[in-house]
Amino acid sequence: MSAKGAGGRVAVVIPARFGATRLPGKPLAEIDGRPMIWYVWSKASAAKVPSRVVVATDDARIVSAVRGFGGEVVLTSPECASGTDRVAEAARAMDEEILINLQGDEPLMHPSVIDAVAAPLLSDPDVLMSTAALPQVDPGDYVRASVVKVVVDARGDALYFSRSPVPHYRDTGAGPYRKHLGIYGYRREFLFRVAALRPSPLEEAERLEQLRVLQAGYRIRVVDVAHDSVGVDTPEDLKAVEERVCGPKRR
Repeated sequence: MSAKGAGGRVAVVIPARFGATRLPGKPLAEIDGRPMIWYVWSKASAAKVPSRVVVATDDARIVSAVRGFGGEVVLTSPECASGTDRVAEAARAMDEEILINLQGDEPLMHPSVIDAVAAPLLSDPDVLMSTAALPQVDPGDYVRASVVKVVVDARGDALYFSRSPVPHYRDTGAGPYRKHLGIYGYRREFLFRVAALRPSPLEEAERLEQLRVLQAGYRIRVVDVAHDSVGVDTPEDLKAVEERVCGPKRR
């Protein structure tokens, strides 16, 4: 299904906040001469299903950069507490039924992952929210707290997200697991419902916003994908991404 064939039902919204604590001005940080937000926007634009890609930001400098490369951008309130809130604010002026939240610090998210997250929302009216996971066996990432793991039920709905190694392999110490990727799909009205939820104890314990949804009793469909992504939170992350993007050219 392409632009698309989804009949204008799917839009990607990219929340991009200027004032990141560990990497101020992060969306405009350069990777091989281009701002990071260009990479995120270009990945979303290459996806087959969405008919629209919108950057939602709190800063005029990001607005200027996005317009400079021909992207659609909206200015949202600096008071938005999270990326979800920023996406919801932008979505109120949009009419697409399905919104994909692609975080503005994911410059390597493969376009096929975006399409995969949209798929269950397009095919199953009972699915209100979706996300992606990469099946893994790497024992290093399994124990790393910065790598979020997700366990699912027989339908593929999330049972729990954790920074801890889950599932716990009592006898072998390690085994297959799913690495969660930072991308979400929502049915329009459910996005507004999620944005109105109060923080939950599990969310605050793990520092994982998606646990707010599970603890409120809602389901999140998890789609297994084949491509990993690298989120950028620190200058070290930015350097690692730049090496992946342009390392071979510099050898």
